[in-house]
Amino acid sequence: MTDHFAYLKEPRRPWLDAEALKAAFLQLANEVHPDRFHNAPEREKYLANQRYLELNAAYQCLRDPKDRLLHLLELELGSRPKEVQVVAPGTMDLFLEVSQLCRNVDAFLAESAKVSAPLLKVPLFERAQEWMDRLIMVQEKSRATQHELEAELRALSPAWEHAPAPGNPARVHALPLGRLEQIHRILSYVSRWQAQLQERLVQLSF
Repeated sequence: MTDHFAYLKEPRRPWLDAEALKAAFLQLANEVHPDRFHNAPEREKYLANQRYLELNAAYQCLRDPKDRLLHLLELELGSRPKEVQVVAPGTMDLFLEVSQLCRNVDAFLAESAKVSAPLLKVPLFERAQEWMDRLIMVQEKSRATQHELEAELRALSPAWEHAPAPGNPARVHALPLGRLEQIHRILSYVSRWQAQLQERLVQLSF
């Protein structure tokens, strides 16, 4: 299994500084960028391109918190955690709010699509703005949840600094992998909800 942390020369842990990670990626990318091998033999150009693609894949994985946690869990557990189709603890209220709001907005959009007369569209614009305001408000709630979880990841990271080395059987028991899996699941839901809210915002803006 490819270790994206090692590929980017980053410590294996749940929280990474976004700017430091970006700087590390740019430095390494500059060293292996295919343009530097423009005049090299075809084999070298091919290998350079592969290294760059792998480096970019590692960066894209680690820069996204939910993808980073899944990768970290795979590295520590040796396999991907099972998919659990249950709303994670502590997020049920937000889940219900997002679900109900999206249903209401979808109903409004369906109603609006039936109106063609310009005069009848005027009040719809005002209602659309009200729905957009509510969507933005719930978006902010979901972002706040994400920020809280990322702060927790930062607090959990020292456990990786003090844990037994990879390969040591005691390592799994020394790391808070159960909580890490919960956070990954919540972040996955939050990301999905944010995408659903943003989709409705875009539809309302037309």
